[in-house]
Amino acid sequence: MTGRTQFTLCLIFIGILCGFLSMNAIAASDNMLSNVREAAADHIRSLVAKPEHGELNITAAELDNRLRIGDCLDALDTSVPGKQSLTGNVTVLVSCPSTNWQVYVPVQVSLLLPRVVAARPLARGAVIAESDLQVRQVESRYQRGIVFEYPEQIIGSTVKRNINMGEAVLGNDICLVCRNDSVLIRAGQSGLNIVTKGTALSDGSLGEDIRVQNNKSRRIINATITAVGEVTVKY
Repeated sequence: MTGRTQFTLCLIFIGILCGFLSMNAIAASDNMLSNVREAAADHIRSLVAKPEHGELNITAAELDNRLRIGDCLDALDTSVPGKQSLTGNVTVLVSCPSTNWQVYVPVQVSLLLPRVVAARPLARGAVIAESDLQVRQVESRYQRGIVFEYPEQIIGSTVKRNINMGEAVLGNDICLVCRNDSVLIRAGQSGLNIVTKGTALSDGSLGEDIRVQNNKSRRIINATITAVGEVTVKY
């Protein structure tokens, strides 16, 4: 074998070795990026409790493989900078103490909860029937105010504004007790319950306080709505 041939073979070997090392470096970088994404997602999982009857979906965004971060021999540090809501898009700061690099990782948080929704379009003034309602998993960040988990909570209530099919029915959309409705007034304390009839002087939803006139005494009182057509007074 001539010297030139040996030199050529040596160059080929070095080329193959460099290519192998380069591939390993890329693989290590990809593995590190995967670890960073996993650390960010795990951090959010530690902060957001999974609901008993709902769904919690947490997904860390893909990271640019051009990021220059080396392997970290320490456990990665994670935190949520600033005052962020832990719903929707959350930014997690992931850092390596030993090599002093840090990466901001976008994480998508989706919290779905069972909610009563309209099974068909509901027009203002309609009285809600059982067939008008369904229970579906609804993204929690789109829910505001009073929400309902069970159809029986609002069957018989009156629609105050048009509700689209599939839309969650909220407290502001309906009145469990409407103005001038006849209502049952329940009053009780220490096991003694009194039931009488009255007239609602304003609209209200579940858990809200309204003014009610006792039909017998004509006295006007404040009462809490506890069901459709029913209020409760505590003495």
